[in-house]
Order: sequence, then C-alpha cells, then structure tokens
Amino acid sequence: MPHLRPDLFHKPVIADFTGVTRSSHAPRFLLLYGSLREKSYSRFLTEEAARLLEAMGGEVKIFDPRGLPLPDAEPETHPKVAELRALAQWAEGMVWCSPERHGAMTGIMKAQIDWIPLSMGAVRPTQGKTLAVMEVSGGSQSFNALNQMRILGRWMRMITIPNQSSVAKAFLEFDDTGRMKPSAYYDRVVDVMEELFKFTLLTRNVSSLLVDRYSERKESAEELSKRVNQVAI
Repeated sequence: MPHLRPDLFHKPVIADFTGVTRSSHAPRFLLLYGSLREKSYSRFLTEEAARLLEAMGGEVKIFDPRGLPLPDAEPETHPKVAELRALAQWAEGMVWCSPERHGAMTGIMKAQIDWIPLSMGAVRPTQGKTLAVMEVSGGSQSFNALNQMRILGRWMRMITIPNQSSVAKAFLEFDDTGRMKPSAYYDRVVDVMEELFKFTLLTRNVSSLLVDRYSERKESAEELSKRVNQVAI
C-alpha cells in the first residue's frame, strides 16, 4: 500500500468501542421546526416529539425561530444566531420538522440549518450527532421535504436514522389544543422518536470514532478549518 501513510492508517477493531467511557447524563436533543404561524402544525408535531423524548428520559430544548435573521444578514454574534449555535453544540441529537411548501422545506427551516456552521475552528458542531426528520403537509402524503433534510443531514455529517415521519393533511391530525390525535401517523412519530433515542444512546460516546477520517488526519486543524469554512462563498 505505497500511497498510505502507515502512521495515520488505522485498522478499526471492536476494542476501539468497548473501552469508551459511557455518559450517565440524559441524552440531549435539540428540536427545530419550520413555521412561524400561530397555528403551526410543524410546531405542534415538534412538541409531540419533545413530549415523547422527555417521557423516554431525554433532555429536550425547542428552538423558537422567531427573530432569527436570514443567513449572512446579520453577524454571527446576533443573539438568536448565538442561541441556535450554542444549542447545536449542546445537543447530542436533533429533530428537524418542516412543513412542505412548494414541494420543498420552508425557508425558515433552511435558514436555521444554514446558520449552524459546518465548522467552528476545527470543531464541527453537528458531525456524529443523530438526526430524525419529520414533515407535515396540507395535502396528500409527500416526502420531498424529508428527502431534502436527509441530504442536509448527510452534508452536516450527522447520523440520520432510517425511520421518518410524514403527516398528510395535518389540519385533520391535531385537536383544538394542538395535541395530535390517535392515528397511525402518531404511532409512527412514537416509532421515530424511539429509534432516535436508541441511536443516540448507541452512538453519542463513539461518534468521534465513527466520523474520524484518514484524509482529515492528514490535514492540520488550520487546513481543515479553511476547507469547510463557507463564509467567503
């Protein structure tokens, strides 16, 4: 193997994972939703997800996107931007929930994701963290927003779980208090949150191993920061 640097090439072995110290604190989840409407079904669905994660023993924080500026319209020191970035670093897993608008996720959803940087120095605040995606739609069931968020999750180097939730005709699925009615859609949300919780427990202490790359071990921290920094784009 003449092209490999032996000092940086690692052979993965099970012992890499068995000796890891396990966290004892409750898994930490950040939940984002993509609508500012007073009667926001993506927020209602996000709140249902939060209740489930808390019932499983997780610590949950929901980010309120009201007041978040458009990406690059304000400096990163803006209070809402700083709040979002701090929560992204705090979280061990995330839930992204967007309405589908014009066959895509909303701009509000995308703006939140865009404000979360790929890199802060040599630290990537999302890499190796778990992610579940959900969407609501006003018509028939669709997966466009889900598919887009999956692409973004991969780009942010997150562990996006296999299961997902798409709630069609969302206006029929919630009562007047904003609680989700019993249905197969609700059962799927339970499934998704349960899967997210399990994946988070399994991966949160070994995420640095899972996303450790040979090519990046060859780079200095400064070179890595320059390559993933998108400020100049």
